Amino acid sequence: MSEKKQHHTTQSKSGFVFEKINYQLFVASALVVILGFILMMGTEDIYSFTKITLAPFVVVLGFALGFVAILYKSKNKKNN
Repeated sequence: MSEKKQHHTTQSKSGFVFEKINYQLFVASALVVILGFILMMGTEDIYSFTKITLAPFVVVLGFALGFVAILYKSKNKKNN
């Protein structure tokens, strides 16, 4: 009889989908987005540089960091 082929699956023992660094990056991205919205707040001088240029840039940067947090894979990940 032929030998059964064992399929090697790489799953982490903790059961989490991402690693610790992914969660840290995601929390950092959420904080950057919140900072961007805080920069947009206020009623005085609605056409200031901070509110129409800097704050939207910070928000987009935060969303980009969230995208990186999802796609980032550690280089020293063990394949057991």
